Amino acid sequence: MTIDNLKKATKEKKLIIGTERTIKKLKTTTVKEVFISKNCPPALKKEVKKYGEIAGIQITELKETNEEIGAICKKPFSINLCCY
Repeated sequence: MTIDNLKKATKEKKLIIGTERTIKKLKTTTVKEVFISKNCPPALKKEVKKYGEIAGIQITELKETNEEIGAICKKPFSINLCCY
């Protein structure tokens, strides 16, 4: 169901893409869910999970790689983190 949430957010144009923007939104607790790619760097994954736990925001680790997430979001680049 989580990949469906990602597709829905993409279709509704509510998706925020990028590491810096996602972490900034995560710190201000203005997001509902954060998506992490399967091959996201461990240090980044740990940081995102820490902020998510503090803010009570759902962190979803996807089975797809960052290239696959980029394709799902119809972007010509890979995506490690995104949120809505």
